[in-house]
Amino acid sequence: MLSLEQISQLAEATPSKIVLLVLDGLGGLPRPETGLTELETARTPNLDRLAREGICGMAEPVGVGITPGSAPGHLALFGYDPERFSVGRGALAALGIDLALEKGDLAARGNFCTLDDSGMITDRRAGRISTEKCFELCQLLTGMSIDGTGVLVSPVKEHRFVAVFRGDNLSSELGDSDPQHEGVPPRAVVPRTTQAARAAHVANEFIARAREKLAGHHPANMVLLRGFAHCPDFPTMTEVFKLRPAAIASYPMYRGLAKVVGMDILPTGPTISDGLSALAQHYDSYDFFFVHVKETDMAGEDGDFDRKVKIIEDVDVALPALIGLRPDVIVVASDHSTPALLKGHSWHPVPVLIHSRWCRRDAVEEFGESACARGGLGRFPAVQIMPLALANARKLGKFGA
Repeated sequence: MLSLEQISQLAEATPSKIVLLVLDGLGGLPRPETGLTELETARTPNLDRLAREGICGMAEPVGVGITPGSAPGHLALFGYDPERFSVGRGALAALGIDLALEKGDLAARGNFCTLDDSGMITDRRAGRISTEKCFELCQLLTGMSIDGTGVLVSPVKEHRFVAVFRGDNLSSELGDSDPQHEGVPPRAVVPRTTQAARAAHVANEFIARAREKLAGHHPANMVLLRGFAHCPDFPTMTEVFKLRPAAIASYPMYRGLAKVVGMDILPTGPTISDGLSALAQHYDSYDFFFVHVKETDMAGEDGDFDRKVKIIEDVDVALPALIGLRPDVIVVASDHSTPALLKGHSWHPVPVLIHSRWCRRDAVEEFGESACARGGLGRFPAVQIMPLALANARKLGKFGA
């Protein structure tokens, strides 16, 4: 597999256009009663058409048997090897809400959560409180000073917030306080190196003070922190791939990820129709578009099989607006699987299709896990999707003499 540096030598700027449609958490597991996954259950005539006219396969977001987070899953889709390029969710969440990070700032992604009287987590998302309530609670917590370190707390969406620790010698080598499941107490933030001891102390003191301030605010009576990170410095997609890239994403974290790799962020509403309207409005100004759909992942995490099916069908109904623009390449992919049966991310490969004039069609007749497993692309690393998209857009020159 060629490195980004090698691909950069082959990349060419051309007028051709690529649309990467990411249905977050798309991959699923079969419902026992039917033997069909969420995607296979959904009525998807437009996705099936793209699959018939294109080439399909199953992509491994990070590696065989590895359950990926959203950040490495998306970085792989953007062509960045997630083993080489990593970024914590705290920095992504901060960038996603246009929060400027200064050099040395340590950012963490936060959840408001619910503790019972014994200190056990009963709801990691505090009932998905409203964004307005989140704003109110963040006002209670922001502005602390802990041993010379300032703490800025900003709302993101619903139960999520960003905590930024601004001070000296704040290492990001910290464990999370979020145990990622209920029925257990929050964890202490543990330093992974001796240099991170000060940062761990500051984070734990913030959590202790937050618990006191939130005591009367059930269901959001505690905070969980994860993804401690400094702002990364990656080569941009323009530098590497010679693209003019733009992102259409309503969810802050994914706007943050897009910023990290140099995409312009386009304004959009919360629905897939809003996203495709933004795509049409800005279509002449860019040659690469990342269009993100978050709701498939949310339904999977909630264990709501039928809602995930409905969201996939809603995307399919909206697809003619994308197809009608006639992009040179359409890629439909996902950052990871989120089976409703597991209520969380999983290690399973995800279906992917590439539609272009130049692809070598396979025998796949519909877009689903079982069909894509028989597709011409086979089972391959997701980081190879971007070179395939560039090649199908005639944006890659020849390697070697």
